[in-house]
Amino acid sequence: MRAGDVQMAHFGTDIRVDKKGVIDLVTEIDLEIEREFRAMIAERFPDHAVLGEEFGNKDDRDRIPQFCWVFDPIDGTTNYAHNLPIFCSSLALEVDGQPIVAAVYDPSRRELFTAERGQGARLNGQPIHVSGATTLIDSLLVTGFHYEVQQDPEEVIALFGKFITQARAVRRLGSAALDLCYVAAGRFDGFWEKKLQPWDVAGGALIVIEAGGRVTTMAGGPYASREGSVLATNSLIHTQMLKTIRG
Repeated sequence: MRAGDVQMAHFGTDIRVDKKGVIDLVTEIDLEIEREFRAMIAERFPDHAVLGEEFGNKDDRDRIPQFCWVFDPIDGTTNYAHNLPIFCSSLALEVDGQPIVAAVYDPSRRELFTAERGQGARLNGQPIHVSGATTLIDSLLVTGFHYEVQQDPEEVIALFGKFITQARAVRRLGSAALDLCYVAAGRFDGFWEKKLQPWDVAGGALIVIEAGGRVTTMAGGPYASREGSVLATNSLIHTQMLKTIRG
């Protein structure tokens, strides 16, 4: 929640925003929060690794340490930079590549989503569970567009179009971690996205699983934070969404 306090202290102010790519932004607040988090882990757990968005590299993403804190200081940085209050911080502790605890905090709504493997998922301390929707036409879905979408839009737009015709509605919020948490809380029934990073999904995926949902890759394979794509549902519509994705 310390990350959320820092986010809100600077939200709507004149902060520095830089580009990591054509449409991929980073703010000075992303950097400040991740520096503080890394310092805290180094002090408390000096033998643990940290995989974070702003100071990691490809070797870090490919390596699977025994203990690894997977951290996104601001998930939804584009929203944050545009003063749109849909963002969060996301954290998971992985042991040998498997998440065992997770927390996602949305400071603008003061919502803290948490999970512990085998112990269920909670929102502000109260148990949450996925929805009971059994068909796509009765489902509210959510997705995201990766940062290379402008160079390769056809596949993303085609799949988006398919789900628009089959679901009750499709939304795009701009924060994968919150999308996953909203599936866990029954606000959405399913979420899909490609070209995701571990810090985008590690926390939220465990929260979905512990809330009774199902998480796989978009190809239907076993979920892992480094696989790059995610399909997360209430489990009841998972097969239907896979069928649509496979075409």
